[in-house]
Amino acid sequence: MKKTITFGKISTNLIKDSTKEESEATSSGFGTFGKKPVEQNIVTINEILPEEEEETEKMKRIMGMTSFGRKAKSFDVQEMMENIVKTVNAKKLEKKTEGEEEKAKKESGEEEDDDEEDDFIGPPLPSSIIEENKNKLSESKEKTKKKSNKSDDDEDDEDSDNDSEEEEEEEEEQSLISKIPCSHEVTMTHGVKAITAIAADPSGARLASGSMDYDVCFWDFGGMDSSLRSFRTLQPCENHPIKCLQYSMTGDVILVISGAAQAKVLDRDGFEKCETVKGDQYITDMARTKGHVAALNCGCWHPFIKEEYMTCSQDGTCRIWVLNKPRGHKAVIKCRAQNGVKTIPTTCAYSREGNVVACGCVDGSIQMWDHRKNFVNPSLINRHAHQSGSEISSLSFSYLGHLLASRSCDDSIKLWDLRSFKTPLSEATNIFSRYDTTDCMFSPDDSMLITGESLTRNAKSGRVLFFDTKTFELINEIDVTNSHVIKTLWHPKLNQIFVGCGNGIVKAYYDSNKSMRGAKLCVVKTKRKQKHIEMVSTQQIITPHALPLFRQDRPKSVRKQMEKDRLDPVKSRRPDLPITSGQGGRVASSGGTLSSFVIRNLGLSKKIEDDQDPREAILKYAKEAEENPYWIAPAYKKTQPKTIFIDDESGEPSNKRQKQ
Repeated sequence: MKKTITFGKISTNLIKDSTKEESEATSSGFGTFGKKPVEQNIVTINEILPEEEEETEKMKRIMGMTSFGRKAKSFDVQEMMENIVKTVNAKKLEKKTEGEEEKAKKESGEEEDDDEEDDFIGPPLPSSIIEENKNKLSESKEKTKKKSNKSDDDEDDEDSDNDSEEEEEEEEEQSLISKIPCSHEVTMTHGVKAITAIAADPSGARLASGSMDYDVCFWDFGGMDSSLRSFRTLQPCENHPIKCLQYSMTGDVILVISGAAQAKVLDRDGFEKCETVKGDQYITDMARTKGHVAALNCGCWHPFIKEEYMTCSQDGTCRIWVLNKPRGHKAVIKCRAQNGVKTIPTTCAYSREGNVVACGCVDGSIQMWDHRKNFVNPSLINRHAHQSGSEISSLSFSYLGHLLASRSCDDSIKLWDLRSFKTPLSEATNIFSRYDTTDCMFSPDDSMLITGESLTRNAKSGRVLFFDTKTFELINEIDVTNSHVIKTLWHPKLNQIFVGCGNGIVKAYYDSNKSMRGAKLCVVKTKRKQKHIEMVSTQQIITPHALPLFRQDRPKSVRKQMEKDRLDPVKSRRPDLPITSGQGGRVASSGGTLSSFVIRNLGLSKKIEDDQDPREAILKYAKEAEENPYWIAPAYKKTQPKTIFIDDESGEPSNKRQKQ
């Protein structure tokens, strides 16, 4: 009996059939063990007889064919074996000769590394390269011997080390100074008032400058000549001073931060693209309003997300926006002082990677948040970064990312390491700053830090200062002009420095060899003068088709004729325009009531004085009526050319019958 286990409808057979196993074994896998099964459908190969070959040759001769198809290649096996034996013997002879040469070299004293011979693959090196390597090895051995001899004289070494260090520092300073592109300068006039904002697009084709006179000037280096005039000047924020300008990472739009509560985004030609919404100033919780409620201080674009930008305001918040959604902020950051009260952020910045949001506040603190998390608690904070009550005018991250430079109105500039943010790496003081938008910036290779200095009482010119980021020593200074130096911009692609001054000029510094494009393009172009052509007509020129007799009327379209008629006040039956000045309107000039207006203007065409006789007034026009008849005489000219008057004194007509 077969044993079966059942679970409802599922059942298994414990005893399997041997026939099924054999069939499964034969069908599955690559083969079976045991005797080979008898093959079927075998085709036997018959040997070709010489008689059949003779028949095929006869057929070829009869048909005139050399062969049926391509002839198969014939291989001589004996020849192939002989060639192989010859090549093997030749290789053995070569190896023997090489071994003998090696033994001879060892006996003569030439030592070579076995590892190099084993690893060496390919043709041998030329003798010139081998000799150069030997010379280098001998020189290195001599140097090691000299060093060992110098180690005996310790005092001499210390003196030489100090001298060498000083020489190296001087060389470094000279190399850093040579990196500054300041051999040539160009002056561009923006206006009269201080330049408080400068921005250049990433490609370096255009420059934008903003001033305290509410204007934004756009400069195009490719289309500008040596006159250095901006191609467009506009007032995007009406009567608000421009505080900050920055191009996006793609350079197609520019962010404009002014003294208003709303930031604007313009395209490359200066046309408005969007404007942020203004918040409700009667709501105390700034997180519940959709926008800023006080004047803006600063703004910047995200370095990688091209539609995201950030603004900070006097309302104590820093808001992150999305370009296509200006009706509400994406996130809000509340800046808090040490006692929990709100503090005003005066500047804001993204890190180079875009992961850190940094704000500098009025209380002297620098606060940072992680962009990947919520903006509730700051990830890094330094409460005593600068003097309390003095505005931090600028924060700038280095290109490598681990350094931060801060510029403040307490006349100092500090360099911070984000890995140890408690104390500054270095600090420079007594750098006067009059404007709250004075900035600082790293050089493209992070070797220098650049900032501007305002005019002190006894100074004659504003300066641009260059500090070494390693030692924080003043490397170089440039006297710009007899005014304040507010904004500085070192463009990494152009390798040119743009400086905004307090007297309304923008200076561009460049090197003819190290700088590219930018101001170099427009300096070369000569100023174009407009040619005025003066024509003096010696005789009168009459064109026949200009006369109305010969003029051909062009067929005008109905639409153009309608537009022309619309502008005509008579054809369009335009009503009387309203009176903007005075009181009472048109009625007031002729009287206080409507009836007096009608009597004065419509009832009496000519005013008749009360003392004048009306008969005399009418008879004045008798002579004029006879000479130039207008009403009655022309009507009776055909029917009754001669006037007939009534002779009867009674005044009754003659043909009328009297009553009896």
